[in-house]
Amino acid sequence: MPSSENESPSVHFASIRRAIQNIRSDQVHATDTNNNEPQVRNSELELFQKQAHDRFHNLSNANANEFLSAAWTQKLLDAFLACQEDFRVILSDNRTRLSKPPLDRILSDFFEKSIKALDICNATRDGIEKIRMWQKHLEIVICALDCKEKMISEGQLRRARKSLMEVAILMLDDKERGSSLFSNRNKSFGQYSTGKDNNSNNRRQSSGHTRSLSWSVSHSWSAAKQLQAMASSLVPPRANEVAATNGLAVPVYAASSILMFVMWTLVAAIPCQDRGLQAHFSIPRQFAWATPLLLLHDQVMEESKKRENKNSSGLLKEVVELVKCIQYMIDLLEQVQFPITNLQSEEVEMGVNELDRAFRACKDCVDPLERRLREVFRKIMSCRTEGLELLNRTNATTS
Repeated sequence: MPSSENESPSVHFASIRRAIQNIRSDQVHATDTNNNEPQVRNSELELFQKQAHDRFHNLSNANANEFLSAAWTQKLLDAFLACQEDFRVILSDNRTRLSKPPLDRILSDFFEKSIKALDICNATRDGIEKIRMWQKHLEIVICALDCKEKMISEGQLRRARKSLMEVAILMLDDKERGSSLFSNRNKSFGQYSTGKDNNSNNRRQSSGHTRSLSWSVSHSWSAAKQLQAMASSLVPPRANEVAATNGLAVPVYAASSILMFVMWTLVAAIPCQDRGLQAHFSIPRQFAWATPLLLLHDQVMEESKKRENKNSSGLLKEVVELVKCIQYMIDLLEQVQFPITNLQSEEVEMGVNELDRAFRACKDCVDPLERRLREVFRKIMSCRTEGLELLNRTNATTS
């Protein structure tokens, strides 16, 4: 795919501007017969698209160390929040048009996607809670093996091994736990129930392997299916729809595409139930804001190929580093024999130091990321609520 740096955004903006101007010139006679109806300002639509392009273009220029980090993900959510606010203003400024076909149908599709996006926000919030559950066990590991002044005892080693195995099982998706190598390596840690009965009172679940009772998505919920449902209804507006809506179909499609992309990236980055990145994501390149989104999509897919090892831990940089340290410590402690040699003791100490560093980096990013995710949830909900109110109010006025 050609780099966005080789394509001039001004060319895209000019083409969009000409398209909207042509639409308006074709409708001069029609608008003259309805002078009481306010017209959509070209500058408002162009500015929305230009700002969307610029925000995501800046994100696509992140270096390898920053890309998909917690800080980068927060910037992604900030860009989304800004676009969502701009879109809300456009809806408010053009409220008299919202109930007219085909814009009413296009907006209804957008608001339906918003509901699915709220589910994904809940699921990724659950994923952040899942990381916190890992951290509780990792604190035990770090504490048990922090023996700088004396040799590790057999009891400390057993304690660390058990906690590491608890984390390894928690890192797996529900569907993976029953047949996982981790869940079979030590039967004393318990086996996750894979029965179809979702009643928690009737299921045998071992402590530490259960889903948190505060988790907000059902046992059968699938992030991959949710994304596929959003993508299947992401259809570019036809020329007659753009004309009939005086250009408003374009920002609605832009908002839908941005919503889809941000939710897809969240599922890619954060542990999420039945996560998957296979949802078809295609945006016509004639839209100015499409280039950076498609570039970012390719970058995330490339990172997925490099980083992911058929687990459900996500691509967030801090999580990837933590998982590497956990896997290294599991393998290392399996090889440790008593009496422990000086070389083994040094290897354990080095491994614990790396684990502690990754643990602290991950711990520091969890709370800010969750706060930003909550802001996204509230913004999606408020935009949807306000949009539906405007739509219903217009319908009531015209009926």
